Amino acid sequence: MKHASQTEFGRPETFVPASVDKWELLSALTAAAPDFDISHRTLGVLRALLTFLPDRAIPAGAGQAVVYPSNRTLSERLNGMPESTLRRHLARLVELGLVNRQDSANRKRYARRVGQGVQVAFGFDLSPLNGHADQIFAVAHAAHQRAERMRVLRDRIAAARQVLIEAGQGACAGLLETARLILRRKVGESDLAEIAARLDEAVARLDLVENPADNALPQVEMSATDSQNERHIQDSSEKDIDSERAGKATADIPRSTANAEDLGQILTACTEFRQYYPGRVRDWRELVAIAERLSPMIGIDAPVFHDARQSMGAKAAATSVLCILERLGDIRSPGAYLRRLAQKARAGRFSCEPMLKALINRVDARDCQLTI
Repeated sequence: MKHASQTEFGRPETFVPASVDKWELLSALTAAAPDFDISHRTLGVLRALLTFLPDRAIPAGAGQAVVYPSNRTLSERLNGMPESTLRRHLARLVELGLVNRQDSANRKRYARRVGQGVQVAFGFDLSPLNGHADQIFAVAHAAHQRAERMRVLRDRIAAARQVLIEAGQGACAGLLETARLILRRKVGESDLAEIAARLDEAVARLDLVENPADNALPQVEMSATDSQNERHIQDSSEKDIDSERAGKATADIPRSTANAEDLGQILTACTEFRQYYPGRVRDWRELVAIAERLSPMIGIDAPVFHDARQSMGAKAAATSVLCILERLGDIRSPGAYLRRLAQKARAGRFSCEPMLKALINRVDARDCQLTI
């Protein structure tokens, strides 16, 4: 932060913000303290200064929020903080531009009254807090969101680590120990995301071993092209969506579906997303946007979805997310699963067709049961 007398945050110098609640602002600043490099002891000194401001609202005008406690009074309010320490934290508040000094000629703090009103006061001006309020609240909001994302990452790490431990994955001992240490330490979001991604990959590899694609498929008459598609089914993972009795209706899906172009059939096969977005889907642009918003809700990070879009195209990536949502109960790690599909797409071994066949077969079977 800069001195509040300077034009800040793109505001014109004539901008006069509304008053802000001092305790709400202090709470936001506490949440954003690491971003502004403010220690909790410095925040404690600021809290003590705010207690000398009689109103809850911090006025906007310079010199309108001056408090003038002596160091001794401040020290008593801070449970006996040494004056040398107090002066250091006061200097830090001034350095950050959260507080301005309004010194008298002899540098003492006091006020002159005329009648019931204060006409002039010398001490610490708290009005810069008002000028920085928008930035403080914005950074605090971002900090809360970051904390929520980090809690989610920690939960993912703990869950994936437990899966690997229960599976007896001795080859992952180093990764499991790293994850254990990460969960006990205060680390950044990027470190958590990196470990979560590595654990997801390990779980995905475990699923490939535990749940290989079905080898014994029904014998049906197929063309050479359909045989290629059937091999896609056998090549997928996680009881693959595409391996779920996909051979029963090989000729039912037009080739356009393999390129994720038949919007109508996709909307027929994938219905779970309507619990979140019940409105009418008019075109592919809307469906891709829905899939992008759904991804983080089901454990697919934004970078993973972006990578899938780059690897297989926006339509195929959206279709894959909707298909994963349909089988969410069977897929242990949706993020790792989509990452695996993206790897197949880059190798030229991915098709949306088998996934949709399996889902449409399921819909058809359910409809048949209802009509009997």
